[in-house]
Amino acid sequence: MSCVKSCHARWLALLGTASVLIACGTAPVRAPVEARSTPAAARPVAIGSGAVGGRVPQAAPVSSSAGSAEASAASSQAAGRLPAGAENAGKPGFYTVKPGDTLIRIGLDQGHNWRDVARWNGVENPNLIEVGQVLRVVPPDAAGVAARPAPVLDAARQAARPEASASAPAASVPAPGPAAANDDVTEWLWPAAGAVVASFDESRGVKGLAIAGKAGDPILAAADGRVVYAGSGLRGYGNLVIVKHNNTFLTAYAHNQTLLVKEDQAVRRGQKIAEMGSTDADRVKLHFEIRRQGRPVDPARLLPVR
Repeated sequence: MSCVKSCHARWLALLGTASVLIACGTAPVRAPVEARSTPAAARPVAIGSGAVGGRVPQAAPVSSSAGSAEASAASSQAAGRLPAGAENAGKPGFYTVKPGDTLIRIGLDQGHNWRDVARWNGVENPNLIEVGQVLRVVPPDAAGVAARPAPVLDAARQAARPEASASAPAASVPAPGPAAANDDVTEWLWPAAGAVVASFDESRGVKGLAIAGKAGDPILAAADGRVVYAGSGLRGYGNLVIVKHNNTFLTAYAHNQTLLVKEDQAVRRGQKIAEMGSTDADRVKLHFEIRRQGRPVDPARLLPVR
């Protein structure tokens, strides 16, 4: 009897072991779990959150120079938008912005006050122009958008009524500014007394004369005119003064130590407008340019012989 009970107990134990093995064989086996966070791009989001296909779209990296002309152009291209004024590209009297351009440089190269260029194009923030943008660089009322604006005297005559101009004496027409009638300057003055240490050579990118001197030496206006820029916003020129003499001529005085005039100030030939310095230069000197309708010309051909 004891043998029967012992065999029965062993049989029951074997059945129990088999049941456990069968249960283990049918249970799901889980792979080891690693502590990893789910990427944002793979997380489900609520409908209506702006996600596409139930996933958060990945944003493109934002450049730290988003305010630059190049970055503005890139954002325009990404949005499929043409730069402002693109329909005028290539037309006379319009200019297409290139990398590195500023309104100050464009004004200097086109022979205009940069503020006028901004006003003609409705540019409220002068720092927000973009590569490929097309700017008007002549007055909007210039006939046929000519490459050169009408002289001051002609504009004054056009503004007068025909019947009034026929009967009124010549004295009733406002006198033009310095050399405005023929847009010429008859008397130029050397802007500094030092020796010329670098001559004009446009082929090598030398757009004016380099005149030596000592820090603090006086810088003089080369002719009557009005200051259209006084500041340090044009790379390579340091503290700069630009004087507009008429519709044809501008002069530029660069690398100054101190500026003594402000924008929109009238100056006379020989007036001290700055003091010589070395800002943005390798030595103390004056870089002096004369521009005819924005194009650099050799100052030595216009200044009096010393």
